[in-house]
Amino acid sequence: MDRTNYEWHEEQVRVNEVTDLIAVRIDELEEQVGDVKKDVVEIRKHFWDEVTVDVSSMDDVIETMASLKQQAEVLSERELRHRHATSTLHKLRRLVQSPYFGRIDFVEKGVSGTEQVYLGIGSLLNDNGDTFLIYDWRAPISSLYYDYTPGDAVYETPSGSVQGEMLLKRQFVIRDRNIQILFDTGITIGDQLLQQVLSRTSDAQMKSIVATIQKEQNQIIRNDRSRMLIVQGAAGSGKTSSALQRVAYLLYKHRDTLKSDQMVLFSPNPMFNSYVSTVLPELGEENMQQTTLQAYLEHSLGMDFQLEDPFEQLEYVLNSYDAPEYQARLCGIHYKSSTAYIHAMLKYKSLLEREGMKFHSILFNGQTIVSADRMVEQFYSYDAAIRLTNRISLLRDWLLKKVSSFANAQLEAEWVDNEIELLEPEDYHRAYNRLLKMQEGKGVTFDDFEAERELLARVVVQERFKPLRQEIKQLSFVDIKTIYKQLFADEQLFLKVNEMDSLLDHWSMIAKRTLSNLDQGLLDYEDATPYLFMKDLLLGFQVNTSVRHVIIDEAQDYSAFQLEYMKRLFPRSRMTALGDFNQAIYAHSSAMQSFEPLIGLYGEEQTELIELLRSYRSTYEIVNFTRGMVQGGERIIPFNRSGDKPVVKRSTSTDELNAHIIQDLEKLQAEGYASIAVICKTASESAVVHSLIKKHVSAHLVTKFTPTFEQGVLVIPAYLAKGVEFDAVIVYDGSAEQYRHEAERKLFYTACTRAMHMLCIHAKGELSPFITAQDSDMYRLL
Repeated sequence: MDRTNYEWHEEQVRVNEVTDLIAVRIDELEEQVGDVKKDVVEIRKHFWDEVTVDVSSMDDVIETMASLKQQAEVLSERELRHRHATSTLHKLRRLVQSPYFGRIDFVEKGVSGTEQVYLGIGSLLNDNGDTFLIYDWRAPISSLYYDYTPGDAVYETPSGSVQGEMLLKRQFVIRDRNIQILFDTGITIGDQLLQQVLSRTSDAQMKSIVATIQKEQNQIIRNDRSRMLIVQGAAGSGKTSSALQRVAYLLYKHRDTLKSDQMVLFSPNPMFNSYVSTVLPELGEENMQQTTLQAYLEHSLGMDFQLEDPFEQLEYVLNSYDAPEYQARLCGIHYKSSTAYIHAMLKYKSLLEREGMKFHSILFNGQTIVSADRMVEQFYSYDAAIRLTNRISLLRDWLLKKVSSFANAQLEAEWVDNEIELLEPEDYHRAYNRLLKMQEGKGVTFDDFEAERELLARVVVQERFKPLRQEIKQLSFVDIKTIYKQLFADEQLFLKVNEMDSLLDHWSMIAKRTLSNLDQGLLDYEDATPYLFMKDLLLGFQVNTSVRHVIIDEAQDYSAFQLEYMKRLFPRSRMTALGDFNQAIYAHSSAMQSFEPLIGLYGEEQTELIELLRSYRSTYEIVNFTRGMVQGGERIIPFNRSGDKPVVKRSTSTDELNAHIIQDLEKLQAEGYASIAVICKTASESAVVHSLIKKHVSAHLVTKFTPTFEQGVLVIPAYLAKGVEFDAVIVYDGSAEQYRHEAERKLFYTACTRAMHMLCIHAKGELSPFITAQDSDMYRLL
């Protein structure tokens, strides 16, 4: 037996021993989980049988409470044991089929003997509990596997650096307890293993990449220094995967102080949340909170306004080039997305501390309790040194007193008698019993009509004024809408807070649209965050101090204004921002061409920027073709995985184009591609295309409301495909008519870079200049 076969045999023997041990523990745990579950069920079923309830005296009440507490603690302890055992069981079931993926032999400086370290998605100790058979990939020593080649190496521990020499780095692919691939490597991750992983078909959910983490990705995952970590990564460079492994790493390292519900992922759309939802559970961690900025805006403003979402805004930008107000809308988007608008609002708030506040009059049954003018007078009567939000609180308390005085004066009003007469019997008895309780011990009786009427009148008045008091407590008397409108209704005010000598280009159309929308209860996407920011400046920010880490995916799609707002929302949080300016497809992108706004959030000293230039998703040929479409694309490094050149097919008519696409779809399905995307420019185009091809091929239409990512044939707008990958991509109509504007370059690039193995661009008539600008050797023209 030669050395290679011997080592393979020895490693397989170890795999057998480890998996046998795991199998035994699985059997033990399954029995334990079953027993504990029975205990939990029995305790819940007979909970009150074990509790003595007696409230005859204070001592009996105390004894009852102690009995309840003891039984609740027993139940809680059993439930905790059950959760822990179930979690461990899930981890062992994952390990038993593929216990580990790597091995390093390390000699620590000054210590005799070689330590063999096997890395897996979870740790495993021997029966004595004194030796690690498998190290968790997140353990400090495991970083050697990702960061070093054999030779001198060092890793960080909580107690300091450990130096030594790596003698061996070995990689495995183990399936069903059998070693399928084994090789020693002198690089971080051997191309052989990475090639195998990347050559697979895509899945309906993103998968863990712990076995193929690259050195630069490991820097992202284990970065625990920076308040703000910015990752600029090429399409397919593993930005999102690295960020999710980073979450798993942070939860592992800070498991005593950080929980998954203290981390939030802001993703581009709900479907993307589904796509990444399995990564953390695969690694034995609970999913963090996942949301979108639009969902937060809807939650905060949806009761008062109909909100445009970012996709509707983008649809307008892509479809309305000839609209008379088009340039004005773009100008307004750029301004309202900028830091200049933030500074203007802050200055406006300072101005409101002296003048200009607007309030709603407090009314009851058509009567004015306190007029808006009187409220303004009272507001500015408070000491100017008091913060604006505190003055609003003082005004709230003053208004509540005014309402109470007015309510007392209403006790003899005719409407009160009318409502007493209209009380339902059950309402009457409820009020009567409540009054009895209120008057208990005060010597008050209900022997005469006047006493009864007075007490019932108080109940009626209190109920009628309760909603008004609630509105005042919620500060709804502050007229936020009018205050925001003033910025666009008063030109001199706008110039003053912006420190401008002249108004914006297209000012009249920008102002007209903003004011008209507000009057109709509408908010454009570019107005939603500024409006909420103004509301919070006046009423106080609804900050979340429990969230400790925020991950922003597709950060280039957020405006400088939105990023500043998110920082204020999570004042105690660290941030990881992932983006690619080559995929910045939204209208405000030209207002933010770099990550400077992100760097400015916490300053350069607390910020770190890491670039990922190597693209792994697509074949060498696809990356080589797409990188020529964008500025700086020459810096993108294709991974050496060969495939077919992208295909460009011209058609002379829409019918011919559709026929070619249906032929391609049938061919791709016959060849076994699991996920195929027909990527269109807009949602309206996607709907039309889907209605055509579904007659011939089973296909799903993806819209902004689609909750989950599915395999098969998908028809999808380019902007919803961001962050997702497909085995094969067909770009619908990559013609000059569809993609000719410079603003569409990055959208076209985004569509093409979704392809893992095959890219085909169909075009009706003249080809897009984004294609013809490429060297003709980069693609096949049919």
